Amino acid sequence: MSKTDVLKKTRARCRERGVVIPTFEQLRNPEKIPATIKRRLAKIGLWDVDPLNLFRITWKNDVKTGLFGKVNYIEFPSKLTRVKARIVGLLGKFFPTGAHKVGAAFGCLVPRLVNGEFDPTTQKAVWPSTGNFCRGGAFDSALLDCVPVAILPEGMSQERFSWLKKIGAEVIATPGTESNVKEIYDKCWDIRRNRSECVIFNQFEEFGNPVWHYEVTGPAIEEVVRSLGDDLTLSGFVSATGSAGTIAAGDYLRTRFPHLRVVATEALQCPTLLFNGFGAHRIEGIGDKHVPWVHNVRNTDVVIAMDDEACMQILRLFNEPAGLELLKSHGVPQTFLDKLPLVGISGISNLLSAIKVAKYFELGEDDVVFTVFTDSMELYGSRIQELRDTYGAYQKKNALYDRTRYIDGIGVDYMQDLGYYDRKRLHHLKYFTWVEQQGRTSEELNRLWDPAFWRDIFKQGPMWDGEIESFNRDSGALKNI
Repeated sequence: MSKTDVLKKTRARCRERGVVIPTFEQLRNPEKIPATIKRRLAKIGLWDVDPLNLFRITWKNDVKTGLFGKVNYIEFPSKLTRVKARIVGLLGKFFPTGAHKVGAAFGCLVPRLVNGEFDPTTQKAVWPSTGNFCRGGAFDSALLDCVPVAILPEGMSQERFSWLKKIGAEVIATPGTESNVKEIYDKCWDIRRNRSECVIFNQFEEFGNPVWHYEVTGPAIEEVVRSLGDDLTLSGFVSATGSAGTIAAGDYLRTRFPHLRVVATEALQCPTLLFNGFGAHRIEGIGDKHVPWVHNVRNTDVVIAMDDEACMQILRLFNEPAGLELLKSHGVPQTFLDKLPLVGISGISNLLSAIKVAKYFELGEDDVVFTVFTDSMELYGSRIQELRDTYGAYQKKNALYDRTRYIDGIGVDYMQDLGYYDRKRLHHLKYFTWVEQQGRTSEELNRLWDPAFWRDIFKQGPMWDGEIESFNRDSGALKNI
């Protein structure tokens, strides 16, 4: 079937379902969303499977009004971080599904939807993931009345599996845990060979993922930094590599803050970037053992490996009564303590990495280190119970030990300030996954080292917006709202 025929069917599906696709510009600036859609949104829940919730794939959801406001972020007080630099992070909690990965899924899906490469009326959308991306993809698919296929490691939190089954996804659990990405890729190849009705949206290699973050996440961070004060310097942007979508916000921020350091963080138990290493770890939300195709490593300045034990114990410090009581006794305001459940495991890893950056570069009160808190504790209640079962009740002595060792005692170990050839080494690592295993060519790999390649990639957002607007006009869905 031709793309033209597929587009006719897709437009009809969107018209029937009331699916109007937002532009990247509207997700960046929700004030540009049509008033008719805003009036409807005020009556729709954030997690409701309603097509208009596509317009809530933004950092600016106001849960009090049901509409939009300022960027959702949190700043950690120095009473907790023990550093002078201001450490600030975006909050993924207030996206549909409770995690920002729904944006990456949107970025991968929509360009192929509006140009006729994907037929939601006959095809299934496959979302290879270590957790949140397949949840975001399943949500986007449900809005189109399209069957999602979620692929994720069997060792991920039970909350993820329960939610996927509830939304009607076909769930495929692959062997291993967070760092077993190769097994996910193997399942994708099996699907390509044996299931012609499936289309794979691979966040690790599709440029819609980093383009969404370049267009939406980067400007959101800039907006917050500008609001904090004119005398401040954005000195660091910290992001777990994962699928290397979020770290692309650093490519945008570099155009606004030329002296910014872009910092990639990973698990010490699987130090792929730092040591070319491998292993299993417990920092849910980041995948490892390879360098994603969409990671612009030439724009990465620093690599950090973070101990997953530190993340799991700080998880308890931030969420157990004894931990909260200790932090309050150290002068951390109760109003801030109430916000700690907004930060999940990978967010804790990003926080601790940001503290390391502040210490390593001896940053002061006029410096800002920005990061992203991708999801919240809503997805990890079972992990808290597992830690209680393993270590017993959490007491004041445990809290004091964890606070002293894993926050006050953070050092500058397991960090590398990358030079030119260090970055080229990371680029070369892509060969073993993408050329030897995944069918890419050496010529394609070499193009990824060219800065001009990435400039062209990040020009696609406005171009896709034009295609989205044309698609919406032809579908006529907006007229029916």
